[in-house]
Amino acid sequence: MADTADSKSAGAKPREGSSPSFPTTHSMDRRKFLQLAAASAAAAHAQGPRGKAPEYNIVSAYEQQQSGFPGQFPAKVVCVSSDRSVGADSAVDQAAVREMLDRGMLSLTGAKDSKAAWATFFQRGDVIGVKLNCSGAPAIQSSPEIAGEVVKSLMDLGIPGPQIYLYDRFADQIESIGYGKFVPEGVKIIGIEKVRDSLEGYDPKTYVEVNFFGEENTRSMLVSLVAKTFTKIINLPVMKEHGAAGVTGCLKNIAYGNFSNVARSHQGALTHTYSFIGTLAGVEPLRSKTVLNIMDGLNGIWHGGPFSILPEYRFSPKQIMLGTDPVAMDRLLIDVIEAKRKQENAVSLWDRGKEHIQPGTDVTKPNFNHFVREPGHIEMAGNMGLGECDKAKIKKIDLSV
Repeated sequence: MADTADSKSAGAKPREGSSPSFPTTHSMDRRKFLQLAAASAAAAHAQGPRGKAPEYNIVSAYEQQQSGFPGQFPAKVVCVSSDRSVGADSAVDQAAVREMLDRGMLSLTGAKDSKAAWATFFQRGDVIGVKLNCSGAPAIQSSPEIAGEVVKSLMDLGIPGPQIYLYDRFADQIESIGYGKFVPEGVKIIGIEKVRDSLEGYDPKTYVEVNFFGEENTRSMLVSLVAKTFTKIINLPVMKEHGAAGVTGCLKNIAYGNFSNVARSHQGALTHTYSFIGTLAGVEPLRSKTVLNIMDGLNGIWHGGPFSILPEYRFSPKQIMLGTDPVAMDRLLIDVIEAKRKQENAVSLWDRGKEHIQPGTDVTKPNFNHFVREPGHIEMAGNMGLGECDKAKIKKIDLSV
């Protein structure tokens, strides 16, 4: 049984001998570095189809490293499918998951065996955060079976359980799933906010400042574990439609899932996910530490996301995507959700017709939505340099086990 730790006790520095977190900038005057970061963000947010993006001020003392988005294998996505992976009752087959991950990692890295494939990204001294997605719990979330196999692969490299963290923002969601049954004792399972809106688990020195709608609190702070403890992050999103962002894949899971005070980006029918998601995902050290994305497409949501209130909007793609480029992976995710919505005679994620927008509407109507969805956040993130959005340039490798 794994250890369940809270954000206060889990904020310790890596043990002596482990790989250090990315250092605070000493070679450049701090004020100058912050100004350059803000200027870079403003330049990236030039005119888009929604007009000029909000003015973002990024505050971080961490320099960009060579690792991170789009990573070691830009524009490469491996998609592994298996009819055996999910049963008629949506139950997940652990053996099929193990085979899917092994095949996917070998194809992604070109390594000779599974251990060598994982060693492409991780070493014994690393302190690793596995970023889960639990917002659809207890029905749709990062599969415990996938999380368990990821942990096993890391421990096979000699990484001790206490140096591996399964985490998400909200403790009530992560605790409802029972990940501890799938990972060895010592692995830490953490909900950053044990009390909703608590800022205890966030780093006050690393944040994004932006005023969307005249809100009182205009600051979103990075998870402290990301800033100070983890040396590497594995992003484990789920294939889901999202009422504001269009889809919630790699980018949104790593962005909104690692910062405080992000729901303020929506009001009425308007959402600023178009530019906010990429901005957050590009903040250091989050960008550089996130070295691998494993998208859980065993079960997913085609409408009503990111939550999973109604079972009729759940489906089973029976696939797992792997890659280091979150933009390329999310671009392919759009195709999966769009195909299912077309099959169900639901309007496209790209639909911006006023007749389909009803703020406050319930999610029982697949042709109506609270917000004007912004799937264009993926292309915007690509324009920020986080990955490849042009489908013609994405190298997709399809495997079946």
